Amino acid sequence: MTARFGRVIPAMVTPFSDDGALNIDASVALAKWLVEQGSEGLVITGTTGEGPAVTDEEDWELWRAIAESVTVPVIAGTTTNDTAHSVQQTRKAEELGCDGILAVTPYYNRPSQAGIFAHFEAVASSTKLPVVLYDIPVRTGRKIETATLLRLAHEISNVVAVKDAAGNPGETAKVIRDAPQDFEVYSGDDALTLPLLAVGAVGVISVAAHWSAPEHVAMIDAWESGDAQEAQRINKRLLESFDYETGDEAPNPVPTKAMMRTLGLNVGEPRLPMGPTPKGLEDKAREVYSRLKA
Repeated sequence: MTARFGRVIPAMVTPFSDDGALNIDASVALAKWLVEQGSEGLVITGTTGEGPAVTDEEDWELWRAIAESVTVPVIAGTTTNDTAHSVQQTRKAEELGCDGILAVTPYYNRPSQAGIFAHFEAVASSTKLPVVLYDIPVRTGRKIETATLLRLAHEISNVVAVKDAAGNPGETAKVIRDAPQDFEVYSGDDALTLPLLAVGAVGVISVAAHWSAPEHVAMIDAWESGDAQEAQRINKRLLESFDYETGDEAPNPVPTKAMMRTLGLNVGEPRLPMGPTPKGLEDKAREVYSRLKA
């Protein structure tokens, strides 16, 4: 099955200037660079893009600029834990030329499964764009239960995919078995991409693909060609990058922005509350990148 948004999709960081302002020129330059590196789609203003720290007006400016500057699919993170606000932002993303939206489980509120379903139903019904659900219970406090996920996939025609960061490939296999044939699963956890490919995922919405898109493409190419051994070999090379991309001292996207700066890309520092960048992280980034590319 051909992945409708591409197989390797960085969840792009959002560049800021030294004074913390949104840097549109740097954002467009980064988006183009990521595509040149082999990225087949982009997610913008998601978790890695510091969506919760970006204003609505900045979202709009960024969505328009990126959608106009690249030829790959652009998926906008449009949702919060407020359904009405999510609907407003989703409509705006469609108006500004995005190709799809990423809809995260409402966080902090801890809604019931019925509430989760109704939230996603309201968002999806507000747009003609395809909707990628984002299941990441470690951040949201609620899992989209398999029964809810399957009901969304079967009953709402533009709910077409899920970014799976739930950490349970066995359960994901059941989703893939029971969902409509054209429903797609994307790994939302770099370390689980190869296991999820093994149960039927079509690609990855990735953090590490910021600097390892060619390796991700090669790994998926190997898997799709039936060369499991080569896919495993590449995955082993990527493990250090997966370990680097987040941690308690430097949570995502702090390490990614540090890596991008070492590669000469003007992304600035994260906004609070994510910063500051720990001392020595850029040196670590250089080491990780050097070993990956050796």
